[in-house]
Amino acid sequence: MNASLRLFAKLSAGRARGGVAACVALGALLGGCAGNPFAEAPIDPASPVAEDVSRMVKASRQDPTFASIPPVPKEERKLADWGKAADQLEIAGAKLDRETAPNTWTLTGTEGFAARARSQAGPDLDTSTSTTTASEAFAKELRERATPPPSPR
Repeated sequence: MNASLRLFAKLSAGRARGGVAACVALGALLGGCAGNPFAEAPIDPASPVAEDVSRMVKASRQDPTFASIPPVPKEERKLADWGKAADQLEIAGAKLDRETAPNTWTLTGTEGFAARARSQAGPDLDTSTSTTTASEAFAKELRERATPPPSPR
């Protein structure tokens, strides 16, 4: 706890104002070096598009007016209809929330679904007889048929 008291010294308002004023003055001086950002850039006469650019700049163009805004379509939905559609959407969302809330549905009728899936999958396997012996015999046959590659020498 032996920190220097100068670390906790409060700057006076005069010094703070002086620092702000110095920053503003420096910014104004540097901003003056940038030139006029709103001036039109000169066109290089040696450029291959200089003629086209100058022609397009000088050409009188018709600026749009408020009269050129197209009228509102006749078949547009009325404001009240937008509100009714929004209400219907909120009602449908609330109904969906009620129907899918926790403990509002159960899984019933799964036996029929399982039976249909089994019938589509094919004949039932007889699970009472073990297929381990048949599997082992098949694996043994494959091991006997397998021959190692010849030695490289």
